[in-house]
Amino acid sequence: MDTILLITILVVIFALAFDFINGFHDTANAIATSVSTRALKPRVAVLMAAVMNFIGALTFVGVAKAIASDIVDPFSLNAFEGDVTGSVVILAALCSAITWNLLTWYYGIPSSSSHTLIGSIAGAAIGAAGFGILNYEGFLKILQALIMSPFIALAVGFCMMTLFKFLFRNMPLYKTNTGFRTMQVGTAALQAFTHGTNDAQKAMGIITMALIAAGMQTGDEVQDWVRVACALAMGLGTSVGGYKIIKTVGGKIMKIRPINGAAADLSSASVIFGATLISLPVSTTHVISSAIMGVGAAQRVKGVRWGVARKMVLTWIITIPISALMAAIFYTILNLFF
Repeated sequence: MDTILLITILVVIFALAFDFINGFHDTANAIATSVSTRALKPRVAVLMAAVMNFIGALTFVGVAKAIASDIVDPFSLNAFEGDVTGSVVILAALCSAITWNLLTWYYGIPSSSSHTLIGSIAGAAIGAAGFGILNYEGFLKILQALIMSPFIALAVGFCMMTLFKFLFRNMPLYKTNTGFRTMQVGTAALQAFTHGTNDAQKAMGIITMALIAAGMQTGDEVQDWVRVACALAMGLGTSVGGYKIIKTVGGKIMKIRPINGAAADLSSASVIFGATLISLPVSTTHVISSAIMGVGAAQRVKGVRWGVARKMVLTWIITIPISALMAAIFYTILNLFF
């Protein structure tokens, strides 16, 4: 079999595996609040999230195009006929992203698949061709979105919870809990849908990038089979669930009541969907966790377990450099074989 074709097939398999892992790694965040408040049973929440993720993944492609071309120009990776460098770069990036995702999932750490993938693509490309290979304008734009979105989610969560407290200040607590627990069924579904519109597209983007690098397509359009395959992979991954991360996001940051869960879901869903509409990849993990912190701060600043939050922030900070270094190492190893 032709070497480029073989590597491209491996990239597709690994990209779908990444999407599958993303499904049970990151989707846990989308349903964490509804499970922790017992608005939904875990099995029902996971199945609903799987369906909504699938629908969301098929709806948009802007983020996929950003991943395919804004970090590294895929056309610069296939400069020479028969050169496999670009394909090996993408395979190395996926190996790194999958490894880091599995490690953080195993230890129940809500790390960001987005940071992992973006850091891995950059690291593998730098390992192959130096820092000049990066598309700095697009790469910095993505980094700005990743950095700013948690702060925006924190602010939106704080404002949303403040509004809810004002609107429902005279309602008896049991009525408030009952009403918002019912509402959380809808907000959890919306959360899972927006997750699919942003996160599933990242695997679509890297497969598109691989097809361009291999010379199998000439534009950055996402092919229909790529969209369906990635949506299915994420939906199946979601159906597996991620209960360790549900426990961290849904309970360890703060004690969540139904009104808090609904406020956090609406806040994070609006930020994620806003990013999707302007074709920017964001970390759904960061956005959801930050929205919960904002809601908690509006409720009672001391009620937020900031120690857990600090550990999560530390993980967010180290993810890009660690995954970039891992990807460069994977590229060096894979380059020996290809």
